[in-house]
Amino acid sequence: MNNSAMSSTAFQLPKFYQIVDSADWLERLLPLGLKLVQLRMKDQPLNTVKAHISASKALCDEYGCQLVINDYWQQAIDAGCDFVHLGQEDLVDADLAAIRRHGLKLGVSTHDQAELKTALAVKPEYVALGPVYHTILKAMKWAPQGVDKVREWKQMVGDVPLVAIGGLNIERAPAVYEAGADSICVVTDVLLNESPEQRLSEWLSLT
Repeated sequence: MNNSAMSSTAFQLPKFYQIVDSADWLERLLPLGLKLVQLRMKDQPLNTVKAHISASKALCDEYGCQLVINDYWQQAIDAGCDFVHLGQEDLVDADLAAIRRHGLKLGVSTHDQAELKTALAVKPEYVALGPVYHTILKAMKWAPQGVDKVREWKQMVGDVPLVAIGGLNIERAPAVYEAGADSICVVTDVLLNESPEQRLSEWLSLT
């Protein structure tokens, strides 16, 4: 069990944040120096998810990387993980008291001001804003937010770390960091790259 929960004002996010869909990626990416990774698995049997959470936790412990579990908060508690990330729908159903009681830190997705208000009310360790640009990862009902929205969000969240996500790449990163993003999160820019390891190294060299 992780008993080192920190307040949002004390928590420092690494400037780069990778999302993967299986533990298999971690064997390739963690040796490069990745320090924050989210395991996000959709439409998989629960036993499969549990196995990947367990394997991911062991690998992240070995390499000193902080592991974030998307959605599966109960399984994150059971595996002794550091962090859980919840979308707005997940936030409604999750047992936030249990998450905090077990020392897990919390990240929350936001897309508009109403969702931001909801997120800040639960005192997360970070809030994520997306999609900053058009994303091919999944269908979104929100139009791309743009860099100006990153700047606006950072003004509203204050000391709470802000994660920018959606359609981000190396070329777009400097403007997004300059606008106030504390961390940039990507999925496809690394995972669908012809050389994922090289692309990750390029990201890490920015930070």
